[in-house]
Amino acid sequence: MSEEKRHKQQLQSISASLASLVRETGPKLVKGDPTTKKTSDTPKVAHVADHHVAPTFGTSDSALKLTHILYNLSPGELYEQAIKYEHGSFITSSGALATLSGAKTGRSPRDKRVVRDETTENELWWGKGSPNIEMDENTFLVNRERAVDYLNSLDKVFVNDQFLNWDPEHKIKVRIVSARAYHSLFMHNMCIRPTPEELENFGTPDFTIYNAGRFPCNRYTHYMTSSTSIDLNLSRREMVILGTQYAGEMKKGLFSVMHYLMPKRQILSLHSGCNMGKDGDVALFFGLSGTGKTTLSTDNNRYLIGDDEHCWSDNGVSNIEGGCYAKCIDLSREKEPEIFNAIKFGTVLENVVFDEHNREVDYTDKSVT
Repeated sequence: MSEEKRHKQQLQSISASLASLVRETGPKLVKGDPTTKKTSDTPKVAHVADHHVAPTFGTSDSALKLTHILYNLSPGELYEQAIKYEHGSFITSSGALATLSGAKTGRSPRDKRVVRDETTENELWWGKGSPNIEMDENTFLVNRERAVDYLNSLDKVFVNDQFLNWDPEHKIKVRIVSARAYHSLFMHNMCIRPTPEELENFGTPDFTIYNAGRFPCNRYTHYMTSSTSIDLNLSRREMVILGTQYAGEMKKGLFSVMHYLMPKRQILSLHSGCNMGKDGDVALFFGLSGTGKTTLSTDNNRYLIGDDEHCWSDNGVSNIEGGCYAKCIDLSREKEPEIFNAIKFGTVLENVVFDEHNREVDYTDKSVT
């Protein structure tokens, strides 16, 4: 396949992901930053179906607009986007990108919903004591439409095509569409990055996240209890985020998906840290968030497998993720050197406080979170 044809197929796939459910075509897409000269010289445009040259009755304004796709950008490119366009983004003294998630500085479990339908009715735990708060298919589609319309209204969106699970027999293809550069960098770190060859043949994702967290949900919509809603549809293999910019919602949302998909393959999905000794012995560390899984798994005398999410199959134990996610309160080089030294160029520091002049982070300051 020629590079031009592959490029067009890639854009068509992303256009299909961003397609509204009530219009005939997906958005017209072009790769690159709209503010750079390079983009204006790029004529390659793709959408799901052909548009007429002259608008006809029933054609929405969105069908006439061009959306720029910033696709699998490098950390350096994402730094530039964040610092130039996102208020509150700074480079710290260690080289990490510090940013703010807005009003929500943690996860919102009471605003998380799962579609209850024929697929999930008898497969998930519902009712009293269950963490699965239900919503119906129609309400999900209302929120999906709201998120997609918001993303399509932007001049540019960030798209990450990546993998979950290092076990090659059971890896999952995920696509994350987001409005913020730091969200794209966060997922660049947390998911498994494809090689250039894998990216060329990525095709259609197995699961898609629409992160429209800057935009609130409609509180008058059925099942909504606030302006925040994180909605999971396991039949459509989609997740919608509205009203929260906290990056951890994407990470934990994908973990929820793996808890659903992996047991169907006779694989145990585990909320655990994991490392390996020099003789090949494997240790798993269990505990709630904040109890020390990351600290224990990053023992500098053992080989790190992962700090939070794993699959245990007949092939062995594999990390679901491609990076680590640590709480930073009271972090010090003496107590946790592996984590402290990992905070460098390419790392995201979410909701930390730092000195305005020398940009040194104060990990004891909990005024933001």
